[in-house]
Amino acid sequence: MGPLISVEQFQQLRAQTAPRGPAVAVLDCGFDLFDVDAGERAYGAGHVPGAFYAHLDRDLSGPKSPRGPVDGGRHPLPSRGQWAARLTQWGITPATPVVAYDDQGGCYAARAWWMLRWMGHEAVAVLDGGKAAWLAAGGELDTAVPSAQSSAAYPETEPGMSTVTAPELLQRLGRVCLVDARVGERYRGETEPLDTRAGHIPGAVNRFFKHNLQPDGRFKPVEQLRAEWQPLLQAGDPVVHQCGSGVTACHNLLALAHAGLGEGVLYPGSWSEWSADPGRPVALG
Repeated sequence: MGPLISVEQFQQLRAQTAPRGPAVAVLDCGFDLFDVDAGERAYGAGHVPGAFYAHLDRDLSGPKSPRGPVDGGRHPLPSRGQWAARLTQWGITPATPVVAYDDQGGCYAARAWWMLRWMGHEAVAVLDGGKAAWLAAGGELDTAVPSAQSSAAYPETEPGMSTVTAPELLQRLGRVCLVDARVGERYRGETEPLDTRAGHIPGAVNRFFKHNLQPDGRFKPVEQLRAEWQPLLQAGDPVVHQCGSGVTACHNLLALAHAGLGEGVLYPGSWSEWSADPGRPVALG
């Protein structure tokens, strides 16, 4: 499985694996930062048959620090043990093919994809075009909540994806290629609806995650993504990705993986963590 899967490939995968191998696990990751119950309501109204709901706050994030976003940001990563326990509850094993989707351009599904890759899980992909593409291809929706098949505890292995902490990034500023996935207005500091201060981490370049998509919500072709991304990537420098809280940065990581341009490094705390510490530098414009 590549990082993206089309509806047609997804349907073929489900048909192939059900009789002979582990059934495909499907994760509905729909979410809204300004209405945190909207994704779950939409899931209840209808989802891809067999899909579990993966809530950004409860499932794809760990507990928030008592000190607030200054430790880990608005959506801190769970511990690897916590994430392994959640995968086990969904009946996911290292051999289980997993497909994640949402109806927001793939940004929340990309977080699930990255977290599974972080666990070393290879057979995981994001449904290209999400729920809209599923419906456009004639797919039906279901309202039943699936029951997970019992499975052994998901093993904790060496991380399959790399991360960087705020202190590490501060020490490396100027020596890494840093990409900010937020919309341009937030990157430039013209507005800040969610976090402590406006602006961006010094040295970061801006690549709004939605620029990875075509108007129909599917990812752009590989060659187009390569042409758009290569001018942003500094030869030889590690590429660190961040956004507001470590979510949409995963969309850029997914786009680079799809384009064959490497996996990159995630700064999980992102701007929400960075901006919460007044001692960290901020750039505007």
